[in-house]
Amino acid sequence: MAGFSELIKNYEKTRDYIRDFFIFGFKVRNEYNRKSSRTYDDEKRRIESWLGEYMTFERSVKGQHTAITADSGHISENPLYQTFCSRSFTDNDIKLHFMIADILYKSGYMTLRQIVDGINERFEEIFDEQTVRNKLREYSAEGIIICRKKGKTAYFGLSCDTVRSFLDEYKGLEDAVKFFSENDEFSVIGNSILKFADIKNDIFLMKHYFIVHTLEDILLYDIINAIREKRYITLNSFGTGGREQKIVPMQIFVSVRTGRRYITGFSREHENFGSYRLDFIKNITPGGVCSDYDGIKKIFDENSKFCYGVSFVKSREFQENIPMRIVFRIEENEDYILERLEREKRCGEIDRCGDNLYFLTLRIFDPNEAMHWVKSFFGRIVSVEGTSDEVKNRFYRDVQDMYALYGGYEDDGVQ
Repeated sequence: MAGFSELIKNYEKTRDYIRDFFIFGFKVRNEYNRKSSRTYDDEKRRIESWLGEYMTFERSVKGQHTAITADSGHISENPLYQTFCSRSFTDNDIKLHFMIADILYKSGYMTLRQIVDGINERFEEIFDEQTVRNKLREYSAEGIIICRKKGKTAYFGLSCDTVRSFLDEYKGLEDAVKFFSENDEFSVIGNSILKFADIKNDIFLMKHYFIVHTLEDILLYDIINAIREKRYITLNSFGTGGREQKIVPMQIFVSVRTGRRYITGFSREHENFGSYRLDFIKNITPGGVCSDYDGIKKIFDENSKFCYGVSFVKSREFQENIPMRIVFRIEENEDYILERLEREKRCGEIDRCGDNLYFLTLRIFDPNEAMHWVKSFFGRIVSVEGTSDEVKNRFYRDVQDMYALYGGYEDDGVQ
């Protein structure tokens, strides 16, 4: 029987379990029914080895609930980066890594045949040329080895560039890497640079830091390439109920409220635009070129003007050209409230409608998306008009619940 190993071959499976622990959390063992109990135990042990200090456990009548919790405002290094450093390797992989580096370090540029012979003579190990060629090609693509051609013959040598040499040469580069190592656009690359140089991020903390994005970064390369090359992509979702969806990708959306990231695109099957959460997507398969991509993109840009968040589902009011209107009361000394409305209104329009009264007009696909933000002005909202009865009733019901919660009724002793 194979023993337990912290190293992984299939990142998708590990990512699936981390999603459950981190995003959903507090499940008991028998609720993980995708694989055997042995698989669950192995994955849980791996996650604990990487993220032990962020694991929490609670007991109930159902059993032990496990979750990952972290205060992102106190994290200087994303712990999920460790999952990218756990890829398994073969014996030959690790042997060739050090053998090739040792031979090229002492001998400079060499041909493939010379490298193979050098391995045989110095280490008494026999590798066929194709195996060594594949490893040299892999390292050349990553910049570890430089390939130069003289005529038809390829010569291979170690790159003289090192992390430390760059950090020492360019003043301030180390601080820049520390900052961007915790930023989505650089993330795991910057973190790897710091690890190679044995440096810790001891300067920067992010107030709103969604470390779970690390689990989705593996998808971004294929998505961005497909957008640039105007190709179709097929999305394969997690879970037993997951299904494949073929879309024309348009743009990556990020929710400023929840931090969730979405890929928006056009579905040929349903002939409409939609948004798909990245943390629900298992993998992405690039497809063929979309011949009418530019036309679809033009329609998408027009539709985006009426998208308050990520929803492209058109409400009845939008189809009937009835805008939503919220009336606010803003006192004379509350200019900062008006400034916030102007700053955060997105596609809305603000007009004055009386003494200390302002109304915000929103013509958007889905009024529900705006209500979360509207409620943050609680106490200054005079009325909500022009939207569905369901949205308005929910809002006024929330007002009544808050009124009762804070002692607004006679039988409540809290005032």
